[in-house]
Amino acid sequence: MVITSRPSKPDAVAAAAVDVARAALLEQVTADEVGEHLGVQAEAERVVTHLFACTKRGYRGWTWAVDVVRAPRLRTVTVNDVVLLPGDEAIVAPAWVPYKDRVAPGDLSPGDLLPVEADDPRLVPGQTAGDEIVDRDAMRDVIHEVGLGRPRVLSIEGRDQAAQRWYDGDQGPESPLAQAAPGQCVGCGFLVRLAGPLSRLFGVCANGNANDDGRVVSFDHGCGAHSEVRLSKKHQPEPLPEPVLDEESPALLETF
Repeated sequence: MVITSRPSKPDAVAAAAVDVARAALLEQVTADEVGEHLGVQAEAERVVTHLFACTKRGYRGWTWAVDVVRAPRLRTVTVNDVVLLPGDEAIVAPAWVPYKDRVAPGDLSPGDLLPVEADDPRLVPGQTAGDEIVDRDAMRDVIHEVGLGRPRVLSIEGRDQAAQRWYDGDQGPESPLAQAAPGQCVGCGFLVRLAGPLSRLFGVCANGNANDDGRVVSFDHGCGAHSEVRLSKKHQPEPLPEPVLDEESPALLETF
């Protein structure tokens, strides 16, 4: 493969063909949509692009581009292409993102379906889930998974992606809640450990008063509802004073 760079100078004949380029452009659009000639760009040997300002409503920052080419030993040019190109200040549509990549947690409503692709790398057939596993404990976990009868189970890649996503999220160690916590979830009595390989780093919070109740949390996550939290004396409520029996008030005498 031969890679050629753009010539440093545009072809003189092609660069001078401003009127030819404008005439070709006016065959495609009306004159009120074409502004001044902005210059030329050398694209290749004897090939240049003439740039014209676009005055079409709604296309601020766009530029008309007309490509012209001169054949060897000829003094005339041929128009190759006429296109409208966005500039630095042009308003353009955002890059297309497939639907499956735009769906975020919480977007699904009752009745919505989000099927996975047949070759989704996060899933593998249940009977082959342990092909790449050499750890005995992990192998037992896979055998248990297969016994559940599910057609597909998490692949190693899918498991690792989930673990990384949870660890980097709000239930990981870097969240503001965890940074200000008096203790980590690993020492909390409300932590319910997961099963399988994920049990080495994650559990589920079972404290109904905590923000993360029912959510997966990392062992080094934490919050102020830790089971072993104790208030210091300065944070405890002021004790009530000893009761005083008033034996001289008229209201008390009326009871006798």
